Amino acid sequence: MATKVRVRFAPSPTGPLHIGGVRTALFNYLFAKKHKGDFLLRIEDTDQNRYVEGAEDYIVEALNWCGIPFDEGPGKEGDFGPYRQSERKEIYKEYAEKLIASGNAYYAFDTAEALDDHRKDHEAKGKTFIYNWHNREKLSNSISLSEKEVQEKLDAEEPYVVRFKSPANETLHIKDEIRGAMEIDTSILDDKVLYKSDGMPTYHLANIVDDHLMEITHVIRGEEWLPSLALHVMLYRAFGWQAPIFAHLPLILKPQGKGKLSKRDGDKMGFPVFPLEWKDPKSGEISSGYREEDFFPEAVTNMLAFLGWNPGTEREFFKIDELVEAFELSRVHKGGAKFDPEKTKWFQQHYLQEADNTFLASEFQKLIKEKGFSPEEDYVKNVVALIKERAVFVEDLWEQGHFFFMSPSSYDPKNSKKAWKEDTSALMEELIPVLQNTDNWSSGNLQETVKQWIGQKEVGFGKVMQPLRLALVGAMQGPDLYIIAEFIGKEETINRIKSAISTLD
Repeated sequence: MATKVRVRFAPSPTGPLHIGGVRTALFNYLFAKKHKGDFLLRIEDTDQNRYVEGAEDYIVEALNWCGIPFDEGPGKEGDFGPYRQSERKEIYKEYAEKLIASGNAYYAFDTAEALDDHRKDHEAKGKTFIYNWHNREKLSNSISLSEKEVQEKLDAEEPYVVRFKSPANETLHIKDEIRGAMEIDTSILDDKVLYKSDGMPTYHLANIVDDHLMEITHVIRGEEWLPSLALHVMLYRAFGWQAPIFAHLPLILKPQGKGKLSKRDGDKMGFPVFPLEWKDPKSGEISSGYREEDFFPEAVTNMLAFLGWNPGTEREFFKIDELVEAFELSRVHKGGAKFDPEKTKWFQQHYLQEADNTFLASEFQKLIKEKGFSPEEDYVKNVVALIKERAVFVEDLWEQGHFFFMSPSSYDPKNSKKAWKEDTSALMEELIPVLQNTDNWSSGNLQETVKQWIGQKEVGFGKVMQPLRLALVGAMQGPDLYIIAEFIGKEETINRIKSAISTLD
Protein backbone atom coordinates (compact mmCIF):
# COMPACT_ATOMS: atom_id res chain seq x y z
CA MET A 1 0.00 0.00 0.00
CA ALA A 2 1.29 3.42 -0.92
CA THR A 3 2.27 5.67 1.94
CA LYS A 4 1.22 8.83 0.10
CA VAL A 5 -2.45 9.70 0.72
CA ARG A 6 -4.51 8.97 -2.38
CA VAL A 7 -8.28 9.39 -2.47
CA ARG A 8 -10.82 9.15 -5.26
CA PHE A 9 -14.23 10.47 -6.18
CA ALA A 10 -15.99 7.84 -8.28
CA PRO A 11 -19.36 8.99 -9.65
CA SER A 12 -21.47 7.23 -12.27
CA PRO A 13 -22.26 9.32 -15.38
CA THR A 14 -26.01 8.76 -15.10
CA GLY A 15 -27.11 12.41 -14.92
CA PRO A 16 -26.15 15.66 -13.19
CA LEU A 17 -24.01 15.61 -10.06
CA HIS A 18 -26.18 16.09 -6.95
CA ILE A 19 -24.74 18.39 -4.26
CA GLY A 20 -24.44 15.30 -2.05
CA GLY A 21 -21.92 14.04 -4.60
CA VAL A 22 -20.19 17.42 -4.69
CA ARG A 23 -19.82 17.29 -0.90
CA THR A 24 -18.27 13.80 -1.14
CA ALA A 25 -15.82 15.14 -3.73
CA LEU A 26 -15.12 18.19 -1.54
CA PHE A 27 -14.33 16.11 1.57
CA ASN A 28 -12.05 13.85 -0.50
CA TYR A 29 -10.30 16.91 -1.95
CA LEU A 30 -9.87 18.57 1.48
CA PHE A 31 -8.49 15.38 3.00
CA ALA A 32 -6.04 14.83 0.12
CA LYS A 33 -4.75 18.41 0.14
CA LYS A 34 -4.47 18.47 3.93
CA HIS A 35 -2.14 15.46 3.73
CA LYS A 36 -0.28 16.63 0.57
CA GLY A 37 -1.91 13.75 -1.30
CA ASP A 38 -3.65 13.10 -4.62
CA PHE A 39 -7.32 13.50 -5.49
CA LEU A 40 -8.48 11.23 -8.34
CA LEU A 41 -11.61 11.25 -10.46
CA ARG A 42 -12.73 7.82 -11.68
CA ILE A 43 -15.79 7.44 -13.86
CA GLU A 44 -17.76 4.33 -12.87
CA ASP A 45 -19.58 3.63 -16.12
CA THR A 46 -19.90 -0.15 -16.00
CA ASP A 47 -23.69 0.11 -16.18
CA GLN A 48 -23.94 1.14 -19.82
CA ASN A 49 -27.77 1.05 -19.78
CA ARG A 50 -27.84 4.00 -17.40
CA TYR A 51 -25.10 6.01 -19.14
CA VAL A 52 -26.25 9.56 -19.97
CA GLU A 53 -24.64 11.63 -22.71
CA GLY A 54 -22.85 14.72 -21.37
CA ALA A 55 -22.89 13.60 -17.72
CA GLU A 56 -19.13 13.01 -17.52
CA ASP A 57 -18.33 16.48 -18.92
CA TYR A 58 -20.83 17.93 -16.46
CA ILE A 59 -19.04 16.24 -13.51
CA VAL A 60 -15.64 17.62 -14.58
CA GLU A 61 -17.04 21.12 -15.14
CA ALA A 62 -18.85 21.06 -11.79
CA LEU A 63 -15.71 20.09 -9.85
CA ASN A 64 -13.70 22.81 -11.60
CA TRP A 65 -16.38 25.46 -10.95
CA CYS A 66 -16.47 24.51 -7.26
CA GLY A 67 -12.72 25.00 -7.05
CA ILE A 68 -11.98 21.32 -6.31
CA PRO A 69 -10.18 20.12 -9.45
CA PHE A 70 -8.84 16.54 -9.58
CA ASP A 71 -5.14 15.69 -9.93
CA GLU A 72 -5.66 12.52 -11.99
CA GLY A 73 -8.59 11.35 -14.08
CA PRO A 74 -10.02 11.43 -17.60
CA GLY A 75 -8.10 14.05 -19.56
CA LYS A 76 -5.48 14.34 -16.78
CA GLU A 77 -3.85 10.97 -17.19
CA GLY A 78 -1.54 9.84 -14.41
CA ASP A 79 0.25 6.50 -14.00
CA PHE A 80 -2.88 4.62 -12.93
CA GLY A 81 -5.24 4.99 -15.92
CA PRO A 82 -7.44 4.47 -17.74
CA TYR A 83 -9.82 6.28 -15.36
CA ARG A 84 -13.06 5.13 -16.98
CA GLN A 85 -14.19 1.69 -15.86
CA SER A 86 -15.61 0.89 -19.30
CA GLU A 87 -12.01 1.06 -20.60
CA ARG A 88 -10.76 -1.42 -17.95
CA LYS A 89 -13.02 -4.39 -18.76
CA GLU A 90 -10.26 -6.93 -19.35
CA ILE A 91 -8.71 -6.19 -15.95
CA TYR A 92 -11.89 -7.17 -14.06
CA LYS A 93 -12.31 -10.49 -15.90
CA GLU A 94 -8.80 -11.49 -14.88
CA TYR A 95 -9.47 -10.69 -11.21
CA ALA A 96 -12.84 -12.46 -11.20
CA GLU A 97 -11.03 -15.57 -12.44
CA LYS A 98 -8.40 -15.21 -9.69
CA LEU A 99 -11.18 -15.31 -7.08
CA ILE A 100 -12.65 -18.44 -8.66
CA ALA A 101 -9.22 -20.10 -8.71
CA SER A 102 -8.68 -19.31 -5.00
CA GLY A 103 -12.13 -20.69 -4.07
CA ASN A 104 -13.47 -17.27 -3.00
CA ALA A 105 -15.94 -16.99 -5.89
CA TYR A 106 -17.85 -19.34 -8.17
CA TYR A 107 -19.70 -19.54 -11.48
CA ALA A 108 -23.50 -19.43 -11.13
CA PHE A 109 -25.63 -20.56 -14.10
CA ASP A 110 -29.10 -20.00 -12.56
CA THR A 111 -31.51 -18.36 -15.01
CA ALA A 112 -33.50 -15.27 -14.01
CA GLU A 113 -36.68 -17.41 -14.21
CA ALA A 114 -35.27 -20.08 -11.86
CA LEU A 115 -34.25 -17.48 -9.29
CA ASP A 116 -37.64 -15.82 -9.57
CA ASP A 117 -39.34 -19.18 -8.87
CA HIS A 118 -37.16 -19.66 -5.77
CA ARG A 119 -38.11 -16.18 -4.55
CA LYS A 120 -41.83 -16.79 -5.04
CA ASP A 121 -41.60 -20.20 -3.36
CA HIS A 122 -39.90 -18.64 -0.31
CA GLU A 123 -42.46 -15.80 -0.19
CA ALA A 124 -45.31 -18.32 -0.20
CA LYS A 125 -43.73 -19.91 2.87
CA GLY A 126 -43.26 -16.53 4.56
CA LYS A 127 -39.47 -16.60 4.07
CA THR A 128 -36.96 -14.41 2.23
CA PHE A 129 -34.79 -15.96 -0.47
CA ILE A 130 -31.07 -15.23 0.00
CA TYR A 131 -28.52 -16.82 -2.32
CA ASN A 132 -25.77 -17.89 0.12
CA TRP A 133 -24.21 -20.71 2.18
CA HIS A 134 -27.50 -22.32 3.21
CA ASN A 135 -28.75 -23.04 -0.32
CA ARG A 136 -25.89 -22.53 -2.80
CA GLU A 137 -25.14 -26.27 -2.91
CA LYS A 138 -28.69 -26.92 -4.17
CA LEU A 139 -28.57 -24.28 -6.94
CA SER A 140 -26.99 -24.31 -10.40
CA ASN A 141 -23.37 -23.27 -9.83
CA SER A 142 -19.78 -24.50 -9.79
CA ILE A 143 -20.11 -25.48 -6.11
CA SER A 144 -23.03 -27.89 -6.69
CA LEU A 145 -22.00 -29.11 -10.17
CA SER A 146 -19.06 -31.36 -11.06
CA GLU A 147 -16.00 -29.90 -12.80
CA LYS A 148 -17.04 -31.68 -15.98
CA GLU A 149 -20.59 -30.19 -15.89
CA VAL A 150 -19.19 -26.72 -15.26
CA GLN A 151 -16.75 -27.05 -18.19
CA GLU A 152 -19.52 -28.25 -20.49
CA LYS A 153 -21.67 -25.24 -19.61
CA LEU A 154 -18.73 -22.87 -20.17
CA ASP A 155 -17.88 -24.54 -23.50
CA ALA A 156 -21.52 -24.29 -24.58
CA GLU A 157 -21.29 -20.56 -23.70
CA GLU A 158 -24.20 -20.78 -21.31
CA PRO A 159 -24.75 -17.40 -19.60
CA TYR A 160 -23.28 -17.18 -16.12
CA VAL A 161 -22.45 -14.70 -13.39
CA VAL A 162 -19.59 -14.87 -10.91
CA ARG A 163 -20.70 -14.76 -7.28
CA PHE A 164 -18.65 -14.11 -4.16
CA LYS A 165 -18.56 -17.02 -1.72
CA SER A 166 -19.51 -15.45 1.63
CA PRO A 167 -18.23 -17.28 4.74
CA ALA A 168 -20.96 -19.31 6.51
CA ASN A 169 -20.62 -18.09 10.10
CA GLU A 170 -17.98 -15.64 11.00
CA THR A 171 -18.09 -12.39 12.93
CA LEU A 172 -16.42 -9.74 10.83
CA HIS A 173 -14.74 -6.88 12.73
CA ILE A 174 -14.76 -3.68 10.70
CA LYS A 175 -13.55 -0.17 11.50
CA ASP A 176 -14.90 3.02 9.97
CA GLU A 177 -13.17 6.35 10.63
CA ILE A 178 -16.47 8.14 11.29
CA ARG A 179 -18.65 5.37 12.75
CA GLY A 180 -16.04 3.48 14.74
CA ALA A 181 -15.94 -0.30 15.20
CA MET A 182 -18.66 -2.56 13.78
CA GLU A 183 -19.39 -6.28 13.90
CA ILE A 184 -21.08 -8.13 11.04
CA ASP A 185 -22.42 -11.67 11.13
CA THR A 186 -21.44 -13.09 7.71
CA SER A 187 -24.14 -15.78 7.76
CA ILE A 188 -26.79 -13.17 6.95
CA LEU A 189 -24.94 -11.87 3.86
CA ASP A 190 -25.83 -12.99 0.36
CA ASP A 191 -23.35 -14.17 -2.26
CA LYS A 192 -23.20 -10.96 -4.26
CA VAL A 193 -22.72 -11.03 -8.02
CA LEU A 194 -19.23 -9.72 -8.90
CA TYR A 195 -19.25 -10.27 -12.63
CA LYS A 196 -22.35 -10.09 -14.82
CA SER A 197 -23.43 -12.22 -17.75
CA ASP A 198 -22.86 -9.25 -20.12
CA GLY A 199 -19.11 -9.42 -19.41
CA MET A 200 -19.12 -6.35 -17.16
CA PRO A 201 -18.15 -6.30 -13.48
CA THR A 202 -20.56 -5.11 -10.82
CA TYR A 203 -19.72 -2.05 -8.76
CA HIS A 204 -18.31 -4.24 -5.97
CA LEU A 205 -15.61 -5.98 -7.98
CA ALA A 206 -14.64 -3.03 -10.18
CA ASN A 207 -14.48 -0.72 -7.19
CA ILE A 208 -12.17 -2.94 -5.13
CA VAL A 209 -9.86 -3.82 -8.02
CA ASP A 210 -9.56 -0.18 -9.13
CA ASP A 211 -9.00 1.14 -5.61
CA HIS A 212 -6.22 -1.40 -5.12
CA LEU A 213 -4.55 -0.84 -8.51
CA MET A 214 -4.82 2.94 -8.16
CA GLU A 215 -3.23 2.69 -4.70
CA ILE A 216 -6.15 4.39 -2.94
CA THR A 217 -5.33 4.79 0.77
CA HIS A 218 -8.66 6.19 2.03
CA VAL A 219 -12.16 5.53 0.72
CA ILE A 220 -14.36 8.48 1.73
CA ARG A 221 -17.89 7.98 0.42
CA GLY A 222 -21.59 8.38 1.25
CA GLU A 223 -23.26 6.31 3.95
CA GLU A 224 -25.42 4.56 1.34
CA TRP A 225 -22.36 2.32 0.77
CA LEU A 226 -22.24 1.15 4.39
CA PRO A 227 -24.26 -2.04 3.67
CA SER A 228 -21.59 -3.01 1.09
CA LEU A 229 -18.67 -2.47 3.46
CA ALA A 230 -18.57 -6.07 4.77
CA LEU A 231 -18.36 -7.45 1.22
CA HIS A 232 -15.64 -4.97 0.27
CA VAL A 233 -13.56 -5.84 3.33
CA MET A 234 -13.96 -9.57 2.55
CA LEU A 235 -12.94 -8.98 -1.07
CA TYR A 236 -9.71 -7.29 0.02
CA ARG A 237 -9.03 -10.27 2.25
CA ALA A 238 -9.85 -12.76 -0.53
CA PHE A 239 -7.32 -11.07 -2.81
CA GLY A 240 -4.74 -10.93 -0.02
CA TRP A 241 -4.57 -7.12 -0.25
CA GLN A 242 -4.45 -4.54 2.53
CA ALA A 243 -7.76 -2.70 2.69
CA PRO A 244 -7.81 1.11 2.62
CA ILE A 245 -9.16 3.15 5.52
CA PHE A 246 -12.93 3.61 5.15
CA ALA A 247 -15.00 6.67 6.12
CA HIS A 248 -18.75 6.89 5.40
CA LEU A 249 -20.19 10.41 5.28
CA PRO A 250 -23.64 11.23 6.72
CA LEU A 251 -26.62 11.81 4.45
CA ILE A 252 -27.74 15.30 3.43
CA LEU A 253 -31.34 15.51 4.62
CA LYS A 254 -34.36 17.46 3.39
CA PRO A 255 -34.84 20.94 4.96
CA GLN A 256 -37.60 19.41 7.15
CA GLY A 257 -35.03 16.86 8.29
CA LYS A 258 -36.75 13.61 7.30
CA GLY A 259 -35.33 11.66 4.38
CA LYS A 260 -32.58 12.28 1.86
CA LEU A 261 -32.49 15.59 -0.02
CA SER A 262 -33.81 15.10 -3.56
CA LYS A 263 -34.29 17.10 -6.73
CA ARG A 264 -38.03 17.14 -5.96
CA ASP A 265 -37.36 19.04 -2.71
CA GLY A 266 -35.45 21.68 -4.65
CA ASP A 267 -38.18 21.99 -7.30
CA LYS A 268 -40.88 22.27 -4.65
CA MET A 269 -39.07 24.80 -2.44
CA GLY A 270 -37.30 26.74 -5.18
CA PHE A 271 -33.60 26.04 -4.63
CA PRO A 272 -31.05 24.14 -6.76
CA VAL A 273 -29.72 20.72 -5.77
CA PHE A 274 -27.15 20.67 -8.58
CA PRO A 275 -23.97 22.80 -8.86
CA LEU A 276 -24.62 23.70 -12.52
CA GLU A 277 -27.73 23.85 -14.64
CA TRP A 278 -28.55 20.51 -16.33
CA LYS A 279 -30.59 19.91 -19.44
CA ASP A 280 -31.79 16.33 -19.69
CA PRO A 281 -30.76 15.09 -23.18
CA LYS A 282 -33.84 12.84 -23.42
CA SER A 283 -36.69 14.85 -21.91
CA GLY A 284 -35.22 18.32 -22.46
CA GLU A 285 -36.14 19.14 -18.85
CA ILE A 286 -33.92 21.83 -17.32
CA SER A 287 -32.82 21.63 -13.67
CA SER A 288 -31.46 24.77 -12.05
CA GLY A 289 -27.86 25.07 -10.87
CA TYR A 290 -26.08 27.20 -8.29
CA ARG A 291 -23.81 28.74 -10.92
CA GLU A 292 -26.71 29.91 -13.12
CA GLU A 293 -28.56 31.23 -10.07
CA ASP A 294 -25.54 33.52 -9.53
CA PHE A 295 -24.12 31.92 -6.40
CA PHE A 296 -20.37 32.27 -5.94
CA PRO A 297 -18.56 28.90 -5.89
CA GLU A 298 -16.90 29.82 -2.54
CA ALA A 299 -20.36 30.24 -0.98
CA VAL A 300 -21.45 26.81 -2.23
CA THR A 301 -18.30 24.97 -1.05
CA ASN A 302 -18.38 26.76 2.32
CA MET A 303 -22.03 25.76 2.77
CA LEU A 304 -21.36 22.14 1.73
CA ALA A 305 -18.37 21.81 4.08
CA PHE A 306 -20.67 22.53 7.03
CA LEU A 307 -23.12 19.79 6.04
CA GLY A 308 -21.90 17.07 8.39
CA TRP A 309 -18.63 18.68 9.52
CA ASN A 310 -17.58 21.58 11.71
CA PRO A 311 -14.19 22.94 12.75
CA GLY A 312 -14.94 22.73 16.47
CA THR A 313 -14.96 26.54 16.78
CA GLU A 314 -17.55 29.30 16.32
CA ARG A 315 -16.03 30.30 12.97
CA GLU A 316 -18.20 29.69 9.91
CA PHE A 317 -16.53 31.42 6.95
CA PHE A 318 -13.77 29.43 5.27
CA LYS A 319 -12.27 29.82 1.81
CA ILE A 320 -11.10 26.58 0.19
CA ASP A 321 -7.46 26.79 1.38
CA GLU A 322 -8.69 27.54 4.92
CA LEU A 323 -11.01 24.51 4.74
CA VAL A 324 -8.01 22.37 3.74
CA GLU A 325 -6.15 23.65 6.78
CA ALA A 326 -9.05 23.04 9.19
CA PHE A 327 -10.45 19.76 7.83
CA GLU A 328 -10.28 16.62 9.99
CA LEU A 329 -12.20 13.39 9.34
CA SER A 330 -12.60 13.02 13.12
CA ARG A 331 -14.85 16.10 13.08
CA VAL A 332 -17.30 14.64 10.55
CA HIS A 333 -20.64 13.79 12.21
CA LYS A 334 -22.39 10.42 12.11
CA GLY A 335 -25.92 11.83 11.97
CA GLY A 336 -27.56 13.23 8.83
CA ALA A 337 -27.11 16.93 8.05
CA LYS A 338 -30.21 19.02 7.43
CA PHE A 339 -30.00 21.18 4.30
CA ASP A 340 -30.93 24.84 4.81
CA PRO A 341 -31.47 26.89 1.60
CA GLU A 342 -31.45 30.16 3.58
CA LYS A 343 -28.03 29.35 5.01
CA THR A 344 -26.66 29.07 1.47
CA LYS A 345 -27.92 32.62 0.78
CA TRP A 346 -26.34 33.77 4.03
CA PHE A 347 -22.95 32.43 2.86
CA GLN A 348 -23.55 34.00 -0.56
CA GLN A 349 -24.23 37.41 0.97
CA HIS A 350 -21.02 37.20 2.99
CA TYR A 351 -18.90 36.40 -0.07
CA LEU A 352 -20.56 39.15 -2.09
CA GLN A 353 -19.66 41.69 0.64
CA GLU A 354 -16.10 40.31 0.67
CA ALA A 355 -15.76 40.40 -3.11
CA ASP A 356 -13.48 42.94 -4.73
CA ASN A 357 -15.45 45.93 -6.03
CA THR A 358 -13.62 45.84 -9.38
CA PHE A 359 -14.76 42.23 -9.89
CA LEU A 360 -18.34 43.03 -8.80
CA ALA A 361 -18.42 46.10 -11.05
CA SER A 362 -17.37 44.06 -14.09
CA GLU A 363 -20.10 41.46 -13.32
CA PHE A 364 -22.67 44.21 -12.70
CA GLN A 365 -21.60 46.03 -15.88
CA LYS A 366 -22.76 43.00 -17.94
CA LEU A 367 -26.22 43.33 -16.40
CA ILE A 368 -26.30 47.11 -16.93
CA LYS A 369 -25.38 46.66 -20.61
CA GLU A 370 -28.22 44.15 -21.01
CA LYS A 371 -30.55 46.89 -19.76
CA GLY A 372 -29.23 49.20 -22.50
CA PHE A 373 -26.89 51.49 -20.53
CA SER A 374 -23.12 51.88 -20.82
CA PRO A 375 -21.73 53.91 -17.91
CA GLU A 376 -18.00 54.34 -17.18
CA GLU A 377 -16.32 51.48 -15.31
CA ASP A 378 -15.18 53.72 -12.43
CA TYR A 379 -18.68 55.07 -12.00
CA VAL A 380 -20.09 51.51 -11.71
CA LYS A 381 -17.37 50.61 -9.23
CA ASN A 382 -18.26 53.60 -7.02
CA VAL A 383 -21.96 52.72 -7.18
CA VAL A 384 -21.19 49.11 -6.18
CA ALA A 385 -19.22 50.29 -3.13
CA LEU A 386 -22.27 52.31 -2.06
CA ILE A 387 -25.02 49.72 -2.50
CA LYS A 388 -23.56 46.22 -2.16
CA GLU A 389 -24.24 46.03 1.58
CA ARG A 390 -27.89 45.07 1.01
CA ALA A 391 -27.28 42.71 -1.93
CA VAL A 392 -27.10 38.91 -1.87
CA PHE A 393 -26.56 38.38 -5.62
CA VAL A 394 -25.04 40.55 -8.34
CA GLU A 395 -28.52 40.95 -9.87
CA ASP A 396 -29.72 42.51 -6.59
CA LEU A 397 -27.38 45.41 -7.31
CA TRP A 398 -29.74 46.53 -10.08
CA GLU A 399 -32.71 46.50 -7.70
CA GLN A 400 -30.66 48.39 -5.10
CA GLY A 401 -29.22 50.98 -7.48
CA HIS A 402 -31.00 51.16 -10.87
CA PHE A 403 -31.67 54.89 -10.22
CA PHE A 404 -27.95 55.61 -10.59
CA PHE A 405 -28.26 54.71 -14.27
CA MET A 406 -31.81 55.65 -15.28
CA SER A 407 -34.37 58.21 -14.17
CA PRO A 408 -37.60 56.86 -12.62
CA SER A 409 -40.19 55.77 -15.17
CA SER A 410 -42.84 55.58 -12.43
CA TYR A 411 -43.28 56.54 -8.78
CA ASP A 412 -44.25 54.20 -5.98
CA PRO A 413 -48.00 54.91 -5.45
CA LYS A 414 -47.98 54.41 -1.68
CA ASN A 415 -44.92 56.66 -1.22
CA SER A 416 -46.33 59.24 -3.66
CA LYS A 417 -49.55 59.56 -1.68
CA LYS A 418 -47.59 60.03 1.52
CA ALA A 419 -44.83 62.34 0.26
CA TRP A 420 -46.38 64.44 -2.52
CA LYS A 421 -48.89 66.88 -1.00
CA GLU A 422 -50.78 69.80 -2.55
CA ASP A 423 -47.99 72.29 -1.94
CA THR A 424 -45.12 69.92 -2.82
CA SER A 425 -44.82 70.90 -6.50
CA ALA A 426 -44.52 74.59 -5.60
CA LEU A 427 -41.85 73.77 -3.03
CA MET A 428 -39.89 71.68 -5.56
CA GLU A 429 -40.20 74.50 -8.14
CA GLU A 430 -38.51 76.81 -5.61
CA LEU A 431 -35.77 74.27 -4.93
CA ILE A 432 -34.73 74.06 -8.61
CA PRO A 433 -33.01 77.52 -8.83
CA VAL A 434 -31.28 76.83 -5.47
CA LEU A 435 -29.73 73.73 -7.02
CA GLN A 436 -29.04 75.47 -10.35
CA ASN A 437 -27.00 78.11 -8.53
CA THR A 438 -24.93 75.56 -6.61
CA ASP A 439 -21.47 75.38 -8.20
CA ASN A 440 -19.78 72.94 -5.86
CA TRP A 441 -21.80 69.78 -6.65
CA SER A 442 -20.39 67.61 -3.87
CA SER A 443 -22.70 65.73 -1.50
CA GLY A 444 -21.33 67.64 1.52
CA ASN A 445 -21.92 71.05 -0.04
CA LEU A 446 -25.34 70.04 -1.41
CA GLN A 447 -26.40 68.97 2.07
CA GLU A 448 -25.29 72.31 3.54
CA THR A 449 -27.02 74.34 0.79
CA VAL A 450 -30.37 72.49 0.94
CA LYS A 451 -30.31 72.46 4.75
CA GLN A 452 -29.88 76.25 4.83
CA TRP A 453 -32.66 76.77 2.30
CA ILE A 454 -35.06 74.51 4.30
CA GLY A 455 -34.17 76.54 7.42
CA GLN A 456 -35.00 79.79 5.66
CA LYS A 457 -38.28 78.38 4.35
CA GLU A 458 -39.16 77.24 7.89
CA VAL A 459 -40.64 73.94 6.67
CA GLY A 460 -40.11 70.47 8.09
CA PHE A 461 -37.24 68.47 6.59
CA GLY A 462 -39.61 65.63 5.64
CA LYS A 463 -41.65 68.02 3.48
CA VAL A 464 -38.63 68.49 1.21
CA MET A 465 -36.50 65.35 1.63
CA GLN A 466 -39.26 62.78 1.06
CA PRO A 467 -40.54 64.21 -2.24
CA LEU A 468 -36.94 64.89 -3.33
CA ARG A 469 -36.06 61.20 -2.80
CA LEU A 470 -39.21 60.21 -4.67
CA ALA A 471 -38.20 62.46 -7.57
CA LEU A 472 -34.66 61.11 -7.82
CA VAL A 473 -35.30 57.43 -7.03
CA GLY A 474 -39.00 56.75 -7.70
CA ALA A 475 -39.40 55.15 -4.24
CA MET A 476 -38.24 55.53 -0.63
CA GLN A 477 -35.06 53.53 -1.08
CA GLY A 478 -31.37 53.98 -1.69
CA PRO A 479 -28.36 55.48 0.09
CA ASP A 480 -27.80 59.09 1.19
CA LEU A 481 -29.83 61.36 -1.07
CA TYR A 482 -27.05 63.94 -1.50
CA ILE A 483 -24.67 61.20 -2.64
CA ILE A 484 -27.25 60.08 -5.24
CA ALA A 485 -27.50 63.68 -6.45
CA GLU A 486 -23.69 64.02 -6.61
CA PHE A 487 -23.43 60.78 -8.60
CA ILE A 488 -26.12 61.54 -11.19
CA GLY A 489 -25.00 65.19 -11.58
CA LYS A 490 -26.68 68.60 -11.53
CA GLU A 491 -28.50 68.43 -14.87
CA GLU A 492 -29.97 64.96 -14.25
CA THR A 493 -31.01 65.88 -10.69
CA ILE A 494 -32.92 68.93 -11.90
CA ASN A 495 -34.49 67.05 -14.83
CA ARG A 496 -35.75 64.36 -12.46
CA ILE A 497 -37.33 66.95 -10.15
CA LYS A 498 -39.07 68.59 -13.16
CA SER A 499 -40.29 65.20 -14.37
CA ALA A 500 -41.73 64.35 -10.94
CA ILE A 501 -43.54 67.71 -10.81
CA SER A 502 -45.16 67.18 -14.18
CA THR A 503 -46.13 63.57 -13.38
CA LEU A 504 -47.24 63.88 -9.77
CA ASP A 505 -48.84 67.31 -9.68
